Amino acid sequence: MSGAVFLSWSVDITFILLMVAMILALIRLAKGPTLADRVVGLDMMTVLIVVFCAVFAIFADDSTVLDVALVVALIGFLATVALARFTERRQKRRNREDQT
Repeated sequence: MSGAVFLSWSVDITFILLMVAMILALIRLAKGPTLADRVVGLDMMTVLIVVFCAVFAIFADDSTVLDVALVVALIGFLATVALARFTERRQKRRNREDQT
């Protein structure tokens, strides 16, 4: 088996596994009983999109897709931090209401 054939098979299998993981993350995002579960699902989907862009860059032999991956990673990080702060403030507000 040559290196090109092995790389082609690896990329195909990776795309399939990424789609399965994306579906599972979407289920966690939709169902997740708590807000924290939904945040984890959203963060996982963001990471999977970044990985998809990286694998697509290998598949298409085009490195410009990596710029998109970098931007998506930065936006995903900022979204996760914002949702974590929102959750923290929400919890503090509930604690204050419970004390009164």
